[in-house]
Amino acid sequence: MSDAESTPLWEPTPEEVEGAALTRYAGWLARERGVETDGYRELWRWSVDDPAAFWGSIWDYFEVISDAPYERVLGSREMPGAEWFPGTRLNYAEHVFRGHGDGEVALVHASELRELTETTWGELRAEVARVAAGLRELDVGEGDRVVAYLPNVAEAVVGFLATASLGAVWSSASPDFGADSVVDRFAQIEPKVLIACDGYRYGGKDFSRVEIVARLRAELGVEHTVLLRYLGADGGLDGSIDWARLGPAEGAELEFARLPFAAPLWVLYSSGTTGLPKAIVQSQGGILLEHLKKLHLHFDLGESDRLFWFTTTGWMMWNLLVSGLLTKAPIVLYDGNPGHPDLGALWDLAERAEITVFGTSAAFVANCMKQGVEPAAGRDLSRIRALGSTGSPLAPEGFDWLYEQLGERLWLFSTSGGTDVCTAFVGGVPTLPVYRGELQAPALGAALASFDERGEPLLGEVGELVITEPMPSMPVFFWGDEDGSRLRDAYFDMYPGIWRHGDWIELTERGTAVIYGRSDSTINRGGVRMGTSEIYRALGEVDEVLDALVVDLPREGTEGWIALFVVLRDGVELDDDLRARVAREIRGRCSPRHVPDELYAIAEVPRTLSGKVLEVPVKRILMGADPEKVVSRGSMANPGSLAPFEELAATLG
Repeated sequence: MSDAESTPLWEPTPEEVEGAALTRYAGWLARERGVETDGYRELWRWSVDDPAAFWGSIWDYFEVISDAPYERVLGSREMPGAEWFPGTRLNYAEHVFRGHGDGEVALVHASELRELTETTWGELRAEVARVAAGLRELDVGEGDRVVAYLPNVAEAVVGFLATASLGAVWSSASPDFGADSVVDRFAQIEPKVLIACDGYRYGGKDFSRVEIVARLRAELGVEHTVLLRYLGADGGLDGSIDWARLGPAEGAELEFARLPFAAPLWVLYSSGTTGLPKAIVQSQGGILLEHLKKLHLHFDLGESDRLFWFTTTGWMMWNLLVSGLLTKAPIVLYDGNPGHPDLGALWDLAERAEITVFGTSAAFVANCMKQGVEPAAGRDLSRIRALGSTGSPLAPEGFDWLYEQLGERLWLFSTSGGTDVCTAFVGGVPTLPVYRGELQAPALGAALASFDERGEPLLGEVGELVITEPMPSMPVFFWGDEDGSRLRDAYFDMYPGIWRHGDWIELTERGTAVIYGRSDSTINRGGVRMGTSEIYRALGEVDEVLDALVVDLPREGTEGWIALFVVLRDGVELDDDLRARVAREIRGRCSPRHVPDELYAIAEVPRTLSGKVLEVPVKRILMGADPEKVVSRGSMANPGSLAPFEELAATLG
């Protein structure tokens, strides 16, 4: 290890360590529980060795409101199937609204359509009460599903909190997703109400969504559609309810339905390689505890902070951002193209909105570097004390650039987790140093390890990211997965009783971590998991394409580099017109995120004797692995089909 690699880029001052929420929590543990720990590493070890004691302490430390005190933390410790806080009843939204004065700022929001605006807690409470009353009038109650096709605007936050207050279940998608992808997701959960926008603005252009909303309403079979006139469409949508007229004009009171700890709060979606996207159900109590821990102890948010993360409503980071309201810090929303009119747009927002914790992606950082952006040139960014990066691994050069641009006192935390748990397994710790290209440490309560193929732990080597103890925000079930088989296959097929996440990770001797991208064939574009099956279905509309294989490669400066290989009909060439039509079908039926970075024509798709497409072996070959070590040619129906990928691997570097 070089001196540069062993020297921290940043270390908290003694005053910063003393003032951290994490330090206050550790002190409370020592006083109230007799748990003495010497630094973060010992605290983390205790939190994963005794998960019942740890999560019980989180409940008590943050004074969770429940109908009755808990008698047990863990009814069952097995994975899958861990049972948390049996017998308790609570409501996530009730915790969001406690402890805030009406005049305090709750939301700061802007978009390409709207100027920067602040919403106070009094205004937010009144709006949520109005919308909740309106949903109640539509007979929405405990367990009913409300789905949203909305941009990242204040109305989306209001809709979610209103839904959660009633004990109903929320699910959202960004309006840049095509109708097919939205139906694939929402139809699984049979929603009662659809809240949708008439369109959105991106990159200075308006995109109408009225026709798509009409199609969604019909195909989902919803009882009611609420339309937000975000673009101000004339005429709206026949038979829909105007967002502004939902519920009483005034006088509504905000009430909270308390539910069992494991009751569904929301449904997120994470795609696999076959079938429909997984409809991941996370619980009221599990998300509440995980996000209280994450936003207070790991983000270290206080009343002087303002939390921003660039996201859409279709990514779990939106849900995590909204949970910033569980702290005293306002949250900052932005909807639009982060590169419009140029890559200074979000840095301008940081100055105007007085952001202190700025969340972004590795790809955004890389693009700023390539374009020669100087964030602090002509801007006062002195309030930014912390910057978080997720979605894909942040390159060491990205660390260097951020410290050069934003100063040596920046706390930079690269973080990695997943939609599957709506949090990070590994990332920011405000009391630890930051090393170039590394994630600071595993999160409290996340029993993180790196396993080889035999299930043996690794140190200083790349292995499978696994979690060996349950966490409360793990899925309570997949919607429609009656026997639990899809959930078991998704996480517990390789190591029974151990969560395998599907990422490659290296744990270092000093307790930090390095993420190397996906270890399976799931596509990860900007943190949004997408299934290869979605792309294959879209290609079914392109007659010239007979067969296909798609892989996502971790490449520096990208959010995941997608390569699509197509088998064409005889006599067809992969010309510019066909490339454009392939991209158009994928963009329209899936989303812009699904569109591949490069297309290649091949003679045949590599398959096993049983016909299975060899996505993971091809991915590993393209990443430089020895073909003889990643696939047995004797198990292949067409071993010669690997040759084009071996040749391409030599050129990718």
